[in-house]
This record gives sequence, structure tokens and C-alpha cells, in this order.
Amino acid sequence: MFCIRVLKIILAGSLSMGLLALPARAASKAVVHSFQGSPNDGATPNNLINVGGELYGTTIGGGAHNNGTVFKMTENGVVKVLHSFGSGHDGAYPQAGLINVGGTLYGTTYFGGTGSCNSDGFLGCGTVYKITTAGVEKVLYSFKGGSDGQNPGAGSLIDVAGTLYGTTVYGGTGSCTGGNGGCGTVFKVTTGGGETVLHSFHGGSDGANPQAGLINVGGTLYGTTQIGGNGQGTVFTITTTGAETVLYSFQHGSDGAIPRAGLIHVASTLYGTTFYGGAHGSGTVFKITTAGVETVLHSFGSGSDGANPLAGLIDVGGTFYGTTQYGGGTANCNNDGITSCGTVFTITTAGAETVLYSFQGGSDGANPEAGLINVGGKLYGTTAKGGAGNDGIVFKVTP
Repeated sequence: MFCIRVLKIILAGSLSMGLLALPARAASKAVVHSFQGSPNDGATPNNLINVGGELYGTTIGGGAHNNGTVFKMTENGVVKVLHSFGSGHDGAYPQAGLINVGGTLYGTTYFGGTGSCNSDGFLGCGTVYKITTAGVEKVLYSFKGGSDGQNPGAGSLIDVAGTLYGTTVYGGTGSCTGGNGGCGTVFKVTTGGGETVLHSFHGGSDGANPQAGLINVGGTLYGTTQIGGNGQGTVFTITTTGAETVLYSFQHGSDGAIPRAGLIHVASTLYGTTFYGGAHGSGTVFKITTAGVETVLHSFGSGSDGANPLAGLIDVGGTFYGTTQYGGGTANCNNDGITSCGTVFTITTAGAETVLYSFQGGSDGANPEAGLINVGGKLYGTTAKGGAGNDGIVFKVTP
């Protein structure tokens, strides 16, 4: 099946020894559900959310039209597809998960809608949609691909006082070379469908092509851009009226590079991941103050500790958990030219990292691209590949 990820990165290089990774510790892991692709229950699942004891999520592909799905799942793995995208202008290929606002779910699709974009061979510029827990879907806004933005990526929307805020990878008034035009935007949309661009990135010092979503800290929004700044991405802040400030520009050295995930806020400090950079070139976990002082907590690539985190972190009682797309043990997945299958890891605020589980490929799952959620002390997540049909899995890990 077709699996799309923006600015897909082919990795190269060798791993070297490091200091901060601790030996893997035993953790219980189980496959909860294996996706079956089109025309069944979906393929390449994204982030999950917990609503009233049931898990809800999206898949990039699969479903009745092979344009992705919205699904719900019991904690025991019984899946029901609520909506299959691609039946008209309802959107296509959702890369982001969902949010719950008062019992209604909201999300975005990367393609589809009524816009006239023809990017990567697919029609439509992306949508913002809502869907009930019974599966009634409605498009709130279709991006037009110009100044209003184009192709909302992997970051979920956030709700701030009844208004939804998000990012698009392309579009806006900036002019970036390559890609699909424009350098991306930060936007807001009302639940009635009125869209406003708060900031258009211009590809210079202000950043470009945000793939991740935003977080709200006391009414101020924080996010990341994949590139821009010094060329290797930024951490930025933006007010709800659109005043944007870059807190930090990555250097592609030991400080990290190409942040593709969002941030979390814990005890007045922001924490996140970079896909590249660090001491071994395989990504980092970092912290940054709201004044812009950045510190690397862990550099991936020191052996079996994982490599290239595509997702952000979650905080469970002061300990952080996350996933890496690659790295881990000796299993050979040979996905995207990389042989390793990815990990689930934990890391303290002091930077002590431990691998909880290394994926083995095949029916075990491979290459987690999404983050984790905590459900009653168990960590639920997804892998992009592996499972019975190599269309990804939902798994749970008990630390």
C-alpha cells in the first residue's frame, strides 16, 4: 500500500559508542491489533487518544478507498472503522491523530478537500474535519494551497478556548525552494469552519515547514519547524494573535537537528526530540527553557539505544517515554534502507535513557513513527510497519 511521510529521510552512517544509555530492562509488550490494509481496517496508524475507555485513531492508508481511516478500538484490540476517507471531498491521507473537544473529535488530512492542489501526484490541499464517535464526518475547512496554507502534517490540532490551532507544512506567503510551494503556516480555525493564518513562515531565521503540532502554555503557543533558522530547524513561540519568536535554532551539531515532533511542558521547561544531530548523528532528546536555553539530555546512536525519534515524549509521573523509528537490537527489518526496527524507551529528566523494548519486525511490529499514550499504567502506541499484513500494529507495553 501507499505510505506517505513528508520529507522522508533516508538514513546513512554508522553507530558509535556513547555513555548515557543504560542496558535495556525487561518490559512486557503485546500486539493488540494488526492492521490489514485496504479495503479493510486501515494501514500505517498514527497517534491514539483515549475517549471514555476506548481508543480512537487514524491511519494514513487503507480503508474502503485506500485513502486512510478513522477508527476506534477497545483496549483488547477490537477495531471498528468509523470513516474511510476518499469518497469525495472528505479528505485523504490523515497524517495526524485526533483531539477530543466535548465529545466531538477533530483532525486533519494531508490531501483531499476541495482545494486545487496537485502535490506529490495527489489532489487536494488538505482539510480540517470533525467526526462524531458514531462516525459522522464533516469537513470544516478545505485548504486552498495559497496564502491560507497547504498540507497539514503529523501534528494534531489543539483546542484553546474553543478555537482550534494547527500548522501546515506548505503554503502561506513565504517562498521556499522545492517541495510544494510556500514555507508553511500556523493557523487557527473555528469549530464553524472559519480559518485564519496567524503566521506564514519564510524559510529564513523564522523557520520553515513545521511538521509537528503546537502546545499551549498559559495562552502562549510553542512549536517546532523541521528546517529554517540556521537550516536545521527551530523551536518557536507564537501568540494567539500571531506574533512569532524563534527561541532556538538548531546547528546540526551535538545540539540536534530536524525536529519533527512537538514539545511537552513540564515544570516550566520544554522537552522534545530531534530526528538528526547529536553526538552520533541519530537524533536527540533535548530540553529548552522558555528563554531559549537548550540542553541535550541524550544523543541516540550509541549502540542499541535507538535512533531517529520521529515522535515526541509523554510524561508519566515525572518520567518520560517515547519511541525511535530506527535502532534497537539486532533485528533486520530493512525498511527504508535501514535494518533496525525501532524502540520504546524511557528517559529521566537528568538524561538517563533505557530501552524498554526493541521491535523485531514481522508480526511483532516495526518502525514506530507515532508517540505513546498512558492508559492505566500501560503504554499504547503504533508502528508504521510490521504486523500480520505489514500494515502496522497497535501495541501495548507495561514498563
